[in-house]
This record gives sequence, structure tokens and C-alpha cells, in this order.
Amino acid sequence: MQRAHRRGRSAAPDLDRVGMKILSISDVVVSLVQSPAIAQRFSDIDLVLGCGDLPFDYMEYIVTMLGRPLFHVYGNHAQHKRLSANGTLRSAHPEGCINIHRRVINYRGLIIGGLEGSMRYREGPHQYTQREMALQALSMAPQLWLNRLRYGRAIDILITHAPPFGIHDGADLCHQGFLALLSFMDRYKPRYLIHGHTHLYRQDARRVTRYNETLVVNTYGYQIIEIDETTLGRAGGS
Repeated sequence: MQRAHRRGRSAAPDLDRVGMKILSISDVVVSLVQSPAIAQRFSDIDLVLGCGDLPFDYMEYIVTMLGRPLFHVYGNHAQHKRLSANGTLRSAHPEGCINIHRRVINYRGLIIGGLEGSMRYREGPHQYTQREMALQALSMAPQLWLNRLRYGRAIDILITHAPPFGIHDGADLCHQGFLALLSFMDRYKPRYLIHGHTHLYRQDARRVTRYNETLVVNTYGYQIIEIDETTLGRAGGS
């Protein structure tokens, strides 16, 4: 079974369970997550996925307190500078976190890829036109086809910052989704596409949408996703 949950206190680890439990985060710091009780509340989390626009110290706090890997992509408001001891700004990346933009990794048999950024709406990093994002996605094709040969499937989860075009996106250019993500789902059929970027302010806002064989999840704030590993048909891992 695969489930997407919005919130809820995690139980103690079940050593007999076969599911991989994932904490996905994006866009906003959640006090429930950045809490002294994080290790108890999310004790059964196996993996953390970041979908962009989060402060480095928040991501590093999660990695430190949970002791789990955090794979992420950058958003259009990504932090890239950090104040050094002498008062100057220096280039930086979140420590202990792994950027998987345009990469495909195999974690315990779960195949995960990433595509960063939003639609280009002004000058700045991590912004792409529709054509540019199509090229970004195309660059992942050799890894994905190799996975299909090795494992019988290309990818299980794609994390992005922006949503696919027409799914959870907005009318303004900044929040418009990418057509390339629709093509990606059509071609490679990930179980999940997890994104951020689209802020949710209402309890009844649409957060999960099925697109053919893919469940598209807006992880604004955080989500907990559980995957039954016995259904992956995996062959090895890294």
C-alpha cells in the first residue's frame, strides 16, 4: 500500500514492517518538524526528501536530529550564502544534504530522481523556460533507461520544486507548472512526483492528484509517504 499523509505523530519503529516511510518537506519551516521532539515524533522515518525553498539550518537540523539521509532539489528562492565567522558572506550548501538535481539515485532499492527550479519569470538562478526544463529532464534519460533495463522500471519517485503543468500550478508565470514533467510521467511512470512551490493556505486545498500511473503530491510544509518495499521488485541498491 502507498499512502500520503498530511500530519500525525509517528509511532515507535515497527521492526517487522516492510514499508519505507518518507518525510517530504518544502517551502516553509514547520514548528512541528523543527521541534525538540522531532526524533520521537518521526522516529520511524527512513528517508527525507526536500523540494526546495527551505533554510539550510532547517534542513541540517532535520538531518542531525533524525540521522537519516536527506536528498533535495533547490527552489527559485534557494539560499546560497551563509555568514562566516568574520562577518562576510560565503557560498554554501546545506551540510549533510545531497542535491540530486538531474541525478537518479538508488536508496535501499528505491529509485529517486530530482529536477530543481521554477518557471523563469525574472533573472536569477534555478529558473527555466519550458524548453530549458525539457532539456534538463532529457539529460536524465540515459540513467532512466539503464534503470529500466536493470530493475524493470525507470524511477519510483521524482522530486521537483515546481509542479507539472496544469496540476497544482498557478496562472501567473512564476507558479506555472512545467510541461516537461507531464512528458516525464508519461514516459517513465514514477509512482510519485513530489513537488513544492505552490503554497497552500486552506485546509481543503487540493494536495494530491493522480495523473495516469503517478500520484502527484504537493508537499508544501511536510508530508509523510509510506511505500511498501515488497512491491518495488527491486534488484539491489546503493
